[in-house]
Amino acid sequence: MSTVDKNKASVLKFNKEFLEQGNFEVLDEIIADDFINNTAPKGVPNNIDGLKQVASMLHKGFSHFDIEILEQIGEDDIIATRKMIHVIHTGEIMGHKPTNKSVTFNVMDFVRLRDGKYVEHWGQNDIMEIIEKL
Repeated sequence: MSTVDKNKASVLKFNKEFLEQGNFEVLDEIIADDFINNTAPKGVPNNIDGLKQVASMLHKGFSHFDIEILEQIGEDDIIATRKMIHVIHTGEIMGHKPTNKSVTFNVMDFVRLRDGKYVEHWGQNDIMEIIEKL
């Protein structure tokens, strides 16, 4: 298996096991100690603690996570992923009471990996815009 394929597998594991299933323990396996999230939301740490904070908030407000990987492209140590996160708004989030609406977030991530572990992340998504419309 090539390095790019191994890195794609780590990104898939992050999405399926951590984001989708809420398994925080998998982060020790796939996040480097010196990880930096270059696009962490304002007021959120740009490290592994920030990842946990954001995921906790999302899982408190939403359920039935289904992450659909639309595309993954890899070159050297960078993996680009275009995905959709399908959820149901079943809990309060950022002052918005549950609506039981199905919503979809559109996300694009760029991750730099070292030895199969996340070292840096850059991303763009519409999560905050969707939450504001609930």
